[in-house]
Amino acid sequence: MQKPRLVASDVDGTLLTPAEDVSPRTAAVIARVLAAEVPFVLVTGRPPRWVPRVAELAGVAGYAVCANGAVLYDIGADHVIGKHELDAIRLQELARALLAAVPGCRIATERVGATAMDGASEQFLAEPGYTHPWPNPDSAAAPRGVVLGKSAIKMLVRHPEMTSGQLAEAATAVFGDEVCVTYSSNNGLIEVSAAGVTKATGLAEVADRLGVEAADVVAFGDMPNDVPMLSWAGHGVAMANAHPQAIEVADEVTGPNSEDGLALVLERWF
Repeated sequence: MQKPRLVASDVDGTLLTPAEDVSPRTAAVIARVLAAEVPFVLVTGRPPRWVPRVAELAGVAGYAVCANGAVLYDIGADHVIGKHELDAIRLQELARALLAAVPGCRIATERVGATAMDGASEQFLAEPGYTHPWPNPDSAAAPRGVVLGKSAIKMLVRHPEMTSGQLAEAATAVFGDEVCVTYSSNNGLIEVSAAGVTKATGLAEVADRLGVEAADVVAFGDMPNDVPMLSWAGHGVAMANAHPQAIEVADEVTGPNSEDGLALVLERWF
């Protein structure tokens, strides 16, 4: 493609190294992207409260698409611009249907306030028995009724005896297209968002705000939750360490996140 007018990147497994850092080479090319007045947008499954550290490492302060497209966040202003939620009644219906079909699931919900840390101690609620696939000091334990008792930007489900792919397949069989089911890790965790909400829809909203067409966007990702974004962008790039679903839809496969795969592509233009 020609020089992109917008660069979008997933965070974990893509922008960040396995040590959860941004390499000097990647940071340098991001600085050149921004110097060329091309926006660099973070597009992640993470909630807004986990974005500022990454943004600081990458040297970016613009828009971030969070929670797989459910939240649009202005990093520099520390302001949640918009969000797409599942209301409490819908959450309870979804949980009831899934638990009837797949016993043994444990459930958590993610919420967001007006800023990244607004009500941080109550943003992530998990029922007893839910185990985190990564350190989450912000999590609070609560009975299932409380976990599902308020609107949330996504519902997270874990099963100790299933892979993420297996659990996603089972949940999709239950829900159909009533919600969006995806995953960003392989350790028995799925993420459920409102119908039609994906990284692609979130990034499309950012592109519209910036007056950029999809054809002029280059996007990077590595997991099934990146598939809609890689398909939507004019040039979708999967990392060498990516899930087969991401590689299948990508226009190009670059090096792994451990070897500056993102920088290898961006250095063509910047």
